[in-house]
Amino acid sequence: MIYPLLWMLVSSFKDNTEIFVNTSLIPKKMTFDNYVQGWAGLSGFTFGRFFLNTFFLVGMCIVGTLISCSMAAYAFARLSFFMKKVFFAIMLMTLMLPFHVTVIPQYIMFNKFGWINSYWPLILPKFLGVEAFFIFLIVQFIRSLPRELDQAAEIDGCGPIKMYWYLIIPLTVPALMTTSIFTFIWTWNDFFSQLLYVSEIRMFPVALALRMFTDSMGDNSWGALFAMSILSLVPVFAVFIFFQRYLIEGISTGGLKG
Repeated sequence: MIYPLLWMLVSSFKDNTEIFVNTSLIPKKMTFDNYVQGWAGLSGFTFGRFFLNTFFLVGMCIVGTLISCSMAAYAFARLSFFMKKVFFAIMLMTLMLPFHVTVIPQYIMFNKFGWINSYWPLILPKFLGVEAFFIFLIVQFIRSLPRELDQAAEIDGCGPIKMYWYLIIPLTVPALMTTSIFTFIWTWNDFFSQLLYVSEIRMFPVALALRMFTDSMGDNSWGALFAMSILSLVPVFAVFIFFQRYLIEGISTGGLKG
């Protein structure tokens, strides 16, 4: 499993002419030109611009997902309202819908809104609670919390909003961290949605920028592509390593106690 990553790492230090000739993990001559060439970017934009675009997109998606999914989960787990079980079942049914079933209607709708070639189709839905998986995860976590805490908060005069903000949010940090990590990784690695809605090079995230190193005419900068691919993996690995404890805690607690 790790061999392709090692091969890509070693190839990022090889000359273009050596990459597919010398397939061993020991380069004949190491060079950092691929990283210099790759970071210089293409079409007048450095790869730093693409990283900033990606961090902005990922950050907004995380904020939107946390706000909308935590509020929806709190409503399903603690509040009582008309047809609550029906709406919860419909929400779970959306998990069974393949992405390709909804992509065409969504594109038509966003096109009528005039949002093509912008980040709105990628960011705004996150603020509307479209991630049923995360809602279900947080619901299961909230259900594991003792209801006596809610009763104590009510005695102290807390309404639903204060209870959500001062009681539920602090106690669901592991589930929220798990949601943030998954949102970061999925948004960072998303290629199809970004390819569908973003067309200007200045707005390209990293996933689309990497594609610019390949040419349909056969003129491919493989060394620069591998070098920037290695750099694009660093944030994902860093997030997973530093927040692994929260990831495991959020999934195990929400799944076992729910």
